[in-house]
Amino acid sequence: MSDRPRLLPLLGGNRHGSRDAMTCLYRCGNACDHPVPNSSDNPYFGDLVDAEVSRRGVVRAGAVGALVLGFGGTAAGALAGAAPAVAAPATPTAPGTDEAAAALARPGSGALTFKPIPPNKLDTLVVPNGYDHAVVIKWGDEVVPGAPAFDVRQQSAAAQAKQFGYNNDFVGVLPIDRKRALLVVNHEYTNEDLMFPGFTSQDALTVEQVRVAMAAHGMSVVELERVADTGQWRPVRRGRREYNRRVTALATKFELTGPAAGSAWLRTAADPKGRTVVGTLNNCAGGVTPWGTVLSGEENFNQYFVGGDGAPEELKPKLARYGIPTDVRYPSGSRKWDRADERFDLAKHPNEAHRFGWVVEIDPFDPQARPRKHTALGRVKHEGANVIVARSGHVVAYMGDDERFDYLYKFVSDKKFMPGNSWVARKHNLTLLESGTLYVATLTGDSPAGEIDGTGTLPADGGFAGRGRWIKLVSGNRSYVDGMTAADVLTFTRLAGDKVGATKMDRPEDVEPSLLTGKVYVALTNNSDRGKAGKAPADEANPRNANKHGQILELVEERGDHTGEAFTWSLPIVCGDPADASTYFAGYDKTKVSPISCPDNVAFDATGNLWISTDGNALGSNDGLFATAVEGPERGHLKQFLTVPLGAETCGPFVTRDNRSVFVAVQHPGEISGATVENPASTWPDGDFAKPGVVVTWRLDGGPVGS
Repeated sequence: MSDRPRLLPLLGGNRHGSRDAMTCLYRCGNACDHPVPNSSDNPYFGDLVDAEVSRRGVVRAGAVGALVLGFGGTAAGALAGAAPAVAAPATPTAPGTDEAAAALARPGSGALTFKPIPPNKLDTLVVPNGYDHAVVIKWGDEVVPGAPAFDVRQQSAAAQAKQFGYNNDFVGVLPIDRKRALLVVNHEYTNEDLMFPGFTSQDALTVEQVRVAMAAHGMSVVELERVADTGQWRPVRRGRREYNRRVTALATKFELTGPAAGSAWLRTAADPKGRTVVGTLNNCAGGVTPWGTVLSGEENFNQYFVGGDGAPEELKPKLARYGIPTDVRYPSGSRKWDRADERFDLAKHPNEAHRFGWVVEIDPFDPQARPRKHTALGRVKHEGANVIVARSGHVVAYMGDDERFDYLYKFVSDKKFMPGNSWVARKHNLTLLESGTLYVATLTGDSPAGEIDGTGTLPADGGFAGRGRWIKLVSGNRSYVDGMTAADVLTFTRLAGDKVGATKMDRPEDVEPSLLTGKVYVALTNNSDRGKAGKAPADEANPRNANKHGQILELVEERGDHTGEAFTWSLPIVCGDPADASTYFAGYDKTKVSPISCPDNVAFDATGNLWISTDGNALGSNDGLFATAVEGPERGHLKQFLTVPLGAETCGPFVTRDNRSVFVAVQHPGEISGATVENPASTWPDGDFAKPGVVVTWRLDGGPVGS
């Protein structure tokens, strides 16, 4: 009898939109098949309505004066209208060079003139007329020079540790000069069904195959070159390629920084000082910093651990809050990595799980630099982190905890950003995320509670909107949460959010500040448990019960101050079929809008358009990438730009700063129940079996993408 991991039933039992049961198993360890980790009795949003706040009192951010160079960053010159109070931040490029400035071309008018593509179920990547696309790199391709050729039937951990990893998610492109750049990619998780020919069960894998899977997690840094003078890019295949690098769950050492580093919660037998962690797990989204590094969020790390039933009794409630079952040794869908490394057995090493769930920072321009995990930013299931430099010069990082009914966070640095490309500036800026203040969000609506009935019907004032507060959790070594030390708050940040009454959200994933306005956008993916018995009901920020399709939240910091503690918010997009009365697209004519479901990642192009990728489209089509203006008369005119192959999720995305290239990660193509290497559900991209990969799309005439 096979012990093949149990797959969730399709459609009726799958509560992650239309995600296949195989994806639920491998992506998040069947998270929706387990109790919601947040069992706190925080006040329902509807009980906190502030009826005195007018929706028309939203603070506009036209003179925000904040600066950022991150996901799809742009030149400082493009911010001329923002009246910055600090000097323009350093271009994220090789330290000490100014060549990247030459890479910035006119980004275009910003008008999204492409003809939207229709929803489809094709096993290919579809782009608009007038565009082309190419696979940049895929699973098994060479990263470290000299890596062996990929052989799916003869894979080894040593080979995989030099090759491009599996299931690429975050994509960042950091320019070196006009013709060269560094591609930085997360490898979120593995799917052994689709990696190993003849797979029958996790137990049947050899220990070496388990180590292959561990090596396929992590990150890749790859030097790219522009193809001629087009928007196409490809890996450099000659010369030293000194920046090329693999970071893995198997062997890469990470330095812990910040107030919780060295605390009792992070000490293990192998690391009695609690300052060095081996590996990174389930890296999802991320961001590019103004000082030229990449941030990566460790998300569903809970699924890699076993032995929760043997953990100390006093620790079990904390483990459970992070989704680690404490009543069985091997949870449903366990990868059983303890066979290759006993540190994943919590009965033996109960603190090892606390060493994951952090924001990771990697310096792609220094291959010898040890990556770091920043405890000052808290420990949750981080989707990612994106940075903006406030008018004061302090760095502010926005983050989401990707779980049903979990919270939205921000971090404000103690130190100020130092502009310029000098080594002195860069050395200083590399310390910015090591100390500061961590906040969690509470949101209140401006409509009477009775107008929010769970159907998505707009309130009388014509939109979902309200105010919010950032609640201080910890600053340096000072905790603001009763009964918790600073190390407690940072290691068990979810519990701290519970204690202060943070607002329960519909899976807050990517959180991205706009370069041009300073407004912050949050992808709230979905929440099938919203409104169920014993669960939080619909509220104005999460206005639909049994929310299948998700929404986009727009947050405006009061007086444009990203370091402040007050904000206003609204929902410009409530996703789904535009023909459905419960959807909303900033008041735009819905007959002209593309259907969208389950927003996951967001990014901006150089002209300020919002790009949204989806994960788990519950409308029956392949996932895709969408774009819309967020200001002006075209606000809410959402158009589908591309679709990914059958069974895949659209990750990334990243729009280069010259607006000539759009990168997306095609994650888990062919991840459909019953698929195997020998019997694939998708043959993208090579026609044999499915391989995750990164794709670049560009306009055939060389013009700016989108317009």
